[in-house]
Amino acid sequence: MGFAVERIDHVVINCRDLETTVDWYRRVLGMRREEFDYMGHTHVALRFGDQKFNVRPTGTGHWWSVENDAPGALDLCFVTRSPIDEVVAHLAACGVEIANGPVPQTGALGAMTSVYVYDPDRNLIEVAVYG
Repeated sequence: MGFAVERIDHVVINCRDLETTVDWYRRVLGMRREEFDYMGHTHVALRFGDQKFNVRPTGTGHWWSVENDAPGALDLCFVTRSPIDEVVAHLAACGVEIANGPVPQTGALGAMTSVYVYDPDRNLIEVAVYG
């Protein structure tokens, strides 16, 4: 093997409405909005920890990307250290309906408890707690 992948740097989320998507991820998951210039155009990212999501409105012509940029095709899992009952309470306070959970799951590091919700574009969002 010629090389080994170390980590994911960023993921691009295709969305229908940039501001709606950014607001949801900020309000519900505590991410931070960041703007950056790419080839003379302002792009928006959501930062959390050492990672980021670039937020791309579907059909954006000046942004080279996948051929099928349909929103709602992601299934993402986020890990928190907060107890699962605090996660459930926060989601309720944000008016976010839980689609499934809390349920036991197996993640990259072993056993965890997860809840599942949908973002505004119907991406499946899993919030998990190890232990």
